[in-house]
Amino acid sequence: MDIRPIRSDEDHAEALAEIERLWGTPVGSPEGDKLDVLATLVEAYEEKRWPIEAPDPVEVIRYAISDLGHTQAELADLLGSRPRASEVLNRRRALTVDMVHKISSQWHIPADLLVRPYHLTERA
Repeated sequence: MDIRPIRSDEDHAEALAEIERLWGTPVGSPEGDKLDVLATLVEAYEEKRWPIEAPDPVEVIRYAISDLGHTQAELADLLGSRPRASEVLNRRRALTVDMVHKISSQWHIPADLLVRPYHLTERA
């Protein structure tokens, strides 16, 4: 297989088959170099073809609560009150810079995941 841009799902399948064939070749060998280049091309194609959106900040916080062992009570302690934590989780209050800093530093969540724009629920 000649190395060329991946422009279709057929090209993608061929590149994956070649990667499988080359898997385990020595780093720095001609085959290893070909494997590195093909892997880079496949990654670029997959990111363009099937992009994965980063979660919004509320989803990140909910994930930290549901899967990382944190609790809504801990969030309330970080944010200063249970109602404030509830408002954030229900998208009725936007995160402030201070809130982002506290959550990021205490829960070890990258701040860039918490400062992304997200929608708030409109109040009745």
